[in-house]
Amino acid sequence: MSTVQNATRVMTAAVLYGQQDVRIEHVAVPEPGPGEIVVEIKAALTCGTDLKVYKRGYHAKMLTPPALFGHEFAGVVTAVGDGVRRFSEGDRVVALNSAPCGVCFHCERNQPNLCDDLLFNNGAYAEYIRVPARIVEKNTLRIPDGVAYEHAALTEPLACVVRGLDECESALETRPGDTVAVIGAGPIGLMFMNVAQIAGYRVIAVVKHDEQVRLARLFGAAEVVQTTKTSDPVAAVRALTPDARGVDIAIEAVAVPDTWEWAVDMVRAGGLVNFFGGPAAGTRVALDTNRLHYNDITLKASFHHTPDAARKAFALVTEGKFQSAEYITGRARLEDLNDVFRRLMSRTQEIKTAILP
Repeated sequence: MSTVQNATRVMTAAVLYGQQDVRIEHVAVPEPGPGEIVVEIKAALTCGTDLKVYKRGYHAKMLTPPALFGHEFAGVVTAVGDGVRRFSEGDRVVALNSAPCGVCFHCERNQPNLCDDLLFNNGAYAEYIRVPARIVEKNTLRIPDGVAYEHAALTEPLACVVRGLDECESALETRPGDTVAVIGAGPIGLMFMNVAQIAGYRVIAVVKHDEQVRLARLFGAAEVVQTTKTSDPVAAVRALTPDARGVDIAIEAVAVPDTWEWAVDMVRAGGLVNFFGGPAAGTRVALDTNRLHYNDITLKASFHHTPDAARKAFALVTEGKFQSAEYITGRARLEDLNDVFRRLMSRTQEIKTAILP
């Protein structure tokens, strides 16, 4: 994607060319087609998925380089296409990064996150973004006055977390006060702690670094097990449950084989494991089949979000139940995006950085 010449309107945008190759360029300001809107971005947020894309140089489902980059954002509608009725210029909105078709095999079975034609949208690290008609229709929400743009932009990752916990609750008869272990204290792990605590669960956090102990407690963990301070994290978690029977729900949010195995060993008989973290393709995990079978353990994986989960997540943010402000730990200009990602690669304790075009 080259610099646009002789365009009547240009904007600054981040373009992904490959592995750790993001260039800040001038490209054409998008124009809306039928059913589409154009949004002036007021805040875009970094996330773990974007960091993976930055390191790998591609994403098999979401984009193929060269491509506009980034997917968590909120802003103001500046143009509307023919047929748009729900939004007008000047509306404050958050648009999610995808929308299902509604008619395929999986959509008809209430699995829209697995839609055969899931439409993705990227380009949040820019001054403007065009939102496709399907996302305008299904996954764009008007932000109430008084809600900060960078807080509203949390809706997309939070929707994935909300759906993950909902999936646990639909598969297991849960009760207030049940124990949830969350393995991992990255942005997603911290969101799981926050949402589980809001839902009335007792949260045990499993973290690695000293600063993550503080963050886990900030976001609702009643107990914290630090893996660098114990020789057996599984035993340490089980010791925090009645009769050391294990937790009711274990959520894995690290995406490595060891922690997948820990999650299975931490959960009680009759409990549930949610493998939320997605390891690299080809990863294999060793599980004790005897334990799984004779303890009637449910194994569940959760991928992506749905329109219903998006609205539940949006409500948590806009109603002030979610600790939105605590997740924004840095702010930077679009021109500094490469520096931001290099810092994230060094595993700083930043949660999310708001990129302000």
